[in-house]
Amino acid sequence: MRLDILTLFPAICEGAFGVSMMKRAQDAGLAQIRIRNLRDWATDRHRTTDDVPFGGGPGMILKPEPIFAAVEELRGPESHVILMTPQGRRFDQPTAQRLATKPHLIVICGHYEGVDHRVVEALVQEEISIGDYVLTNGAIAAAVLGDAVIRLIPGVLGDDTSASDDSFGAGRDLEGPQFTRPAEFRGMRVPDVLLSGNHAAIAKWRAEQGRERTRRNRPDLLGE
Repeated sequence: MRLDILTLFPAICEGAFGVSMMKRAQDAGLAQIRIRNLRDWATDRHRTTDDVPFGGGPGMILKPEPIFAAVEELRGPESHVILMTPQGRRFDQPTAQRLATKPHLIVICGHYEGVDHRVVEALVQEEISIGDYVLTNGAIAAAVLGDAVIRLIPGVLGDDTSASDDSFGAGRDLEGPQFTRPAEFRGMRVPDVLLSGNHAAIAKWRAEQGRERTRRNRPDLLGE
């Protein structure tokens, strides 16, 4: 997969994609991630990328010219263009799974009070929000989306069952609690079933615990 992120603050994304699984995915040739500075497509000597909104109001709006120039230069026949915006459809695991099948994602990061709507009308195929809250800039949201998508590419996690066992998969409860050594810590003991070696009993316990955690923390996922 190829991922191009257009942002005014490249350093935010560079840190997120320069370590751990994301770095390994790139080193292994499974993902090509490029963090693009939107100012590189501004044409005036001040590299202006924003202006005041028509009709008045607070804040600044990202101008259409540099965004159009960037997308038109980077876009190919298989590109899928996304805008990170609080006004978008809420991001979830099924969306991440769908986007992981795309060969090329171009992610535009909203900043300030947003982008000129002509960008949405003419360039964007999908508006995405990572949650019902507002961030200072869309680069943080783009890093979240990129991580969630790239980790689903076969080979990135090493063990492909890791992704299939995640919370929020289609029809899945949240994951149940996990434990590691030592078996006892400060008087707290790992449940005996996990030490039993009985894989059927362990699977049943994990399913029950996952359902209980879902009921407690995210009852909306159960539709009850």
